[in-house]
Amino acid sequence: MHQHLIQIILSVATILIAIITRFVAGRLIRRYGRLSSIIEARINQTIRIFSIVINWACIITLIIIWGVNPHNLLVALSSIFAVIGVALFAQWSILSNVTAGIIIFFTAPYRVGDTIKIQDKDFPLEAKIENMFTFYAHLRTKDGELHVFPNSLLLQKGISMVKD
Repeated sequence: MHQHLIQIILSVATILIAIITRFVAGRLIRRYGRLSSIIEARINQTIRIFSIVINWACIITLIIIWGVNPHNLLVALSSIFAVIGVALFAQWSILSNVTAGIIIFFTAPYRVGDTIKIQDKDFPLEAKIENMFTFYAHLRTKDGELHVFPNSLLLQKGISMVKD
């Protein structure tokens, strides 16, 4: 018992820090979302993504606390990420859409309910943002047509706001 007392204390501290960090991050994201008039579903999606990152950091910290050699851990993690990277290579757009969704959450000047015009010579589109999700956004044109638009394209294309 005494030989593992330090690891137990550090483990409890790590778990408490992770819980507090998730709570504080959730409150800050929720406050920012409400001040920016972002819908609750988008706020919850962003909180979920941040919670996953915090949980993984906690797990890695616990593994190190309990004596796994950091060098061996890095080798194992790099191997795991290499396999995941190869597996997701064909699906790189999924990761870029999640990243774009987070960037749009914090920085985009447009929100659900706004009408935007996408500046694209091949496929110009003027539509109202009906909903925004982690991977894509629902855009509805004036004639009622629904377009599902990937978040990464919302960052790549020029977008102008249209006054209603």
